[in-house]
Amino acid sequence: MRCIIRMKPPLPKDVTFDQINRILEVTDALALDREWIEIPLSAASPGKIHKLPNGKVEIVVDADLPFDEWLAAARQQLRQVARL
Repeated sequence: MRCIIRMKPPLPKDVTFDQINRILEVTDALALDREWIEIPLSAASPGKIHKLPNGKVEIVVDADLPFDEWLAAARQQLRQVARL
């Protein structure tokens, strides 16, 4: 008799308050108003940075990349969003 084992997908990684503060340091430096920034508390794969229909900027941390590497790339994307 064969036994089937079903693996549950891994739980999403949580975004820490320290990481949120580091993201906000970047958005502050770009003069993006914190009221218009949304950062979900769970990372996702892939992460993304985009404008929502209500005009706010959603910043989703990438669960597959080391945070420092992701933040360096995110800084470039946020510069582009700041220009829009």
